[in-house]
Amino acid sequence: MGGAVGPYEEARAPVSFVEKLAGSEAFGVLFREGMGLVEEAASYLDGAGRDEAKALARGEALAYAAESMRLTTRLMQIASWLLLQRAVNHGEMTRTQAASDRHRVKLNNQDLASGPEIFSRLPEKLRDLAAQSLRLQARIMHLDQLLYSEAPQPAAPVVGSPVEAQLERLRTAFAQ
Repeated sequence: MGGAVGPYEEARAPVSFVEKLAGSEAFGVLFREGMGLVEEAASYLDGAGRDEAKALARGEALAYAAESMRLTTRLMQIASWLLLQRAVNHGEMTRTQAASDRHRVKLNNQDLASGPEIFSRLPEKLRDLAAQSLRLQARIMHLDQLLYSEAPQPAAPVVGSPVEAQLERLRTAFAQ
């Protein structure tokens, strides 16, 4: 068939829905949620949380300290990842640069520091912040895996019209 190039005859790069999501308003909502949680936790730990910790028995006070450190570490990883993605979305760096060892935020799955029995005796606000941060961490780790997985899903380029391909197969079959 030669001559003119049809609309389906040149290879096209597939649309990455994950990258579109990472650059969408949905990411803006995730960013505000994450940074809001960071601010809320910092405010609590520096204010009412200190007072609540002083009123705890020794075992619970140790668990409170461990949980607050784990919460802070988890939220700092989340904030770092969100800021890095925002930089990519604003064109301050490429996704390849963000994935490099130099810039990549290595997210660690950080569970609670204490067992369920002692965790249930900690102040309600700390438990709530920890639960929210764990849910947010899971969402971000999932998105990070989709964006930066080591084995990208190969996409077959569209080289021709599917109808044209079928017609060519028919021509070949009947030409014999």
